[in-house]
Formats: sequence, structure tokens, C-alpha cells
Amino acid sequence: MSSGEKFKDDVIKKVIEYVKNRLKNEPTGHDWWHAYRVWKMSLKLSQKEENVDLFVVQLAALLHDIADWKFHGGDSDIGPSVARELLEKLGVDDKTITHVSEIIRNMSYKGPKEKNKITSIEGKIVQDADRLDAMGAIGIARAFAYGDT
Repeated sequence: MSSGEKFKDDVIKKVIEYVKNRLKNEPTGHDWWHAYRVWKMSLKLSQKEENVDLFVVQLAALLHDIADWKFHGGDSDIGPSVARELLEKLGVDDKTITHVSEIIRNMSYKGPKEKNKITSIEGKIVQDADRLDAMGAIGIARAFAYGDT
């Protein structure tokens, strides 16, 4: 394993621990297990694509609900801000941080009138994985518990 691969592996491990700790008591269904399922599904979906930055995919998948705008007064900057702060502390380069932050900012479904702003393949992969998780039994239960009527 090269030093670059080891660095990325260490960052992913630290992000996993951070997300586990931060979301362990999250009652809305946007908990560690949701992040875990989205992360694993993102890795599976990434296998179908060439030229995918797996580091970006993993970081965005793990951090996509770290501070969800729906539970922070509609503030769509809070999630990207929390992710940026963590990734800067871990020494991740600015290009990667910006890419991950943009994915987090733009991936949530905000209604049928809101245009999808995800343009990168990494963002599309994470967004698809998140939406696939929302279609499962847990996602359906979450929709009943927290969806608007």
C-alpha cells in the first residue's frame, strides 16, 4: 500500500468513527446505519463506473447526513461546513474537500420543483445510493415517521 493509499485509508477510518459517534443517537433514521448502508451501496455502484474517485465517493457517502439541512432550519450550508471542518483537520486536500462539500450540499431531494444540481459521477453515485436506501423498508418507515403530509 502506497503512502497516499494509507493516508486515504486512515482518513476513511477516522471519518467512520466520527460519523458513528456523531450519529449514534440520531432519532430520525439519518443515523450511522443509514450512512453505513449508503456508503456500502456507493461502493457497489462505483464498481460499474470507470474513472471514479473512490475517496470522494466514500467521504461524501459517509458524511452526506452529518448535519442534514432538514433538521437545521433549512440551512443547506451546515452539512458541507461540518464536513469541511472535519476533513481540513484530517489534512485532506482542498480540491477533495470542495468536491465532497458540493455533493453534500446538493444531493438531498428538496421536492419536484428543485432542479438536481449534482453533476459529478461521484455525486450521482452517492445520490443514487441514498435514494435506494430510502426505498427500502427502513426508508419507507422513515418516510411515514418524518415525511410531510
